[in-house]
Amino acid sequence: MDYKIFRRINQLAGRYSVLDMLMILISNKVRYLFVFVLMLMWFRGYSQRKATVYAVISSTCTLLINMLIQCFYFKPRPFMKRRVGILIPSKMNSAFLSKHTLLTTAVSTSIFLRERILGSVMWILSLLTGFSRIWVGHHYPSDIVRSLFIGSLTSIIVEKVFGSLKIMNRKSKKYYAQIRK
Repeated sequence: MDYKIFRRINQLAGRYSVLDMLMILISNKVRYLFVFVLMLMWFRGYSQRKATVYAVISSTCTLLINMLIQCFYFKPRPFMKRRVGILIPSKMNSAFLSKHTLLTTAVSTSIFLRERILGSVMWILSLLTGFSRIWVGHHYPSDIVRSLFIGSLTSIIVEKVFGSLKIMNRKSKKYYAQIRK
């Protein structure tokens, strides 16, 4: 089933040069747009600065999770097992999780939890990134779905953990102020 869906999407590669260029652009360059958005958010206010910090922490955690998984599990990329249309060169590492999709999803979910409209736009770009990774022949659809799930879950956990630390920090400041009196 995974290969059938992959094949349906990937067989379109090479037929429409404009779409191929767009998918290559999204696959390779959209992450720089995410960095640019985070830099803009950093200078816009406290709430957006907090979302930026959470996005960076979430991205770092997803990269660590990806590195850990790749130490124990290897899944060949589609072009390593079969003859498929590949539009751009790729490393011969594991396809199990798409690093591009992991990072964009971690950032977009962190933004979405604070800024719904901007986060929704960023989430659409994350979905397009995942789709483009299938289009260019680098990942199976299941790799993308898992990447979306892990990237989102990591961001939600980071938000919950650091949000609860903030509450705990407020309570400890309150109790510390009472003790000092």
